[in-house]
Amino acid sequence: MYNTPFHDQPLDNLTFLITGGGGFIGSNLVEYLLKYNAGKVRVLDNYSNGFRKNLRLFADNPALEIVEGDIRDVEVCRAACQGVQVVLHQAALGSVPRSINDPITSNDVNVGGFVNMLVAAKEAQVKRFVYAASSSTYGDSKALPKVEDRIGKPLSPYAVTKYANELYADVFGKTYGMEIIGLRYFNIFGPRQDPNGAYAAVIPLFIDAILQNRPPRMNGDGGQTRDFTFVENCVQANIKAGLTTNLEAVNEVYNIAVGDRTSLNDLFNILKEEAGSDLAPEYGPNRAGDIRDSLADISKAQRLLGYNPQIRIREGLQLTLKWFKENQQFIRESN
Repeated sequence: MYNTPFHDQPLDNLTFLITGGGGFIGSNLVEYLLKYNAGKVRVLDNYSNGFRKNLRLFADNPALEIVEGDIRDVEVCRAACQGVQVVLHQAALGSVPRSINDPITSNDVNVGGFVNMLVAAKEAQVKRFVYAASSSTYGDSKALPKVEDRIGKPLSPYAVTKYANELYADVFGKTYGMEIIGLRYFNIFGPRQDPNGAYAAVIPLFIDAILQNRPPRMNGDGGQTRDFTFVENCVQANIKAGLTTNLEAVNEVYNIAVGDRTSLNDLFNILKEEAGSDLAPEYGPNRAGDIRDSLADISKAQRLLGYNPQIRIREGLQLTLKWFKENQQFIRESN
């Protein structure tokens, strides 16, 4: 992966901080930046969601610096931001069901930790702060495709926390003159996404079930649609947002997706076909807090960031399935 760079300037004079760098998206950002010789890649993670094993893959690279700590501790955030030019803030407690089961912790991490990071970045005079926003912010809006300036009411505590991030980012940008960019992720998937645990995402769950030859569980009738987005496209968006010199692009929020809509049934059928499986899914009740359909308008990111997603759904699923097949031992390893 990442055989074509998404940047056109040298990275060897830059220090990046990736919060949540041991996680799925974070470790893919680490991989990209190390591959293209970033001066220093500092990771801050408490491994509540991420894994040390994801970073052991790059342990022999002297540019990687790992800080174990929690973004709920502002002093940890302050120390991590020292000497940093670009923050790529991925640390969060994801999952709508998790937030419904435990809204207090989701709020503490996703809102309190986010404010800690903004304060720390401001004090350290970080040049650019890019953060993971979420398509969950669109809430109960039924309009398709989703356009950045038209949102509905949140449907879960998780969605509230992610919308709060956008509001705080806007205020910090205006009040303190910070350069902040939010990326509303739409169902990111790919290598190193964890299939284990109560809050695993649908694609790693489906792949793991197919490879173990057991029927996967599907919430609802499978007709619900999502704009599934391969992680390489997400990495591209982060790199372009972190390095853009277009001042018009700063202090904005962007949809990060591919602009395609795929139902869960179609998703499963593609995976079955690629894996040569004849399994059928088991259907269950709809999940609380879920929307029926999602599709992104990505024209704003294309216009202002130069975002150009290269990998569509089938190719992304092929690459992800291949990785899962080749890394079964890695997947089964504990932290």
